[in-house]
Amino acid sequence: MKKTLTINLSGTVFNIDDDAYAKLKSYIEALEHKFRQEPDVQELINDIEARIAELFNERLGAKRQVVTLADIDFIIGTLGSPDVISDDEGDNYARSEGKTYRRMYRDPDNRVIGGVCSGLAAYWNIDPVILRVIFIILVFAGFSGVLIYIILWIVMPEAHTTAQKLEMRGEQATVENIKNYVKEEFERVKKNIKDKL
Repeated sequence: MKKTLTINLSGTVFNIDDDAYAKLKSYIEALEHKFRQEPDVQELINDIEARIAELFNERLGAKRQVVTLADIDFIIGTLGSPDVISDDEGDNYARSEGKTYRRMYRDPDNRVIGGVCSGLAAYWNIDPVILRVIFIILVFAGFSGVLIYIILWIVMPEAHTTAQKLEMRGEQATVENIKNYVKEEFERVKKNIKDKL
């Protein structure tokens, strides 16, 4: 018999074994310690916790109700251990054994209307301007470019989390990749604010 606890991780409630909780807590504390010098450390930790919650939901499914020590070991193996995460910005490789899948999402960060073209461009790794021009040509050529765009807008989900934005670009949602993505976002916002002043 094991003692279980209830935790709230990124807005989702999980039941977790006592020993699994201790390991998860020390893992998150190690990440906080590793990234303590980052200016956006809280946002980074929130994104990592959101990714952990997504992985818990995938692993538990409808079959199980309690997060175990094996699940925590899987999470650490997937996201990467804090002691092997590089401090070099150029070292951006995935430490996970899992496969990387590209997924189609609407890109809310680079959208003009609904994010369909920028999401497709991120998926195919091309410039979104090319797709926008193609849709405009389809509209003026008599084809139903507007209808196609609206259907894609309805069918494609929007990338809300950092993990979804990484999947859209074909990158694994490891701690290193999440850190680099949050850093890029922070620099982009800082540059936009500086440009407007």
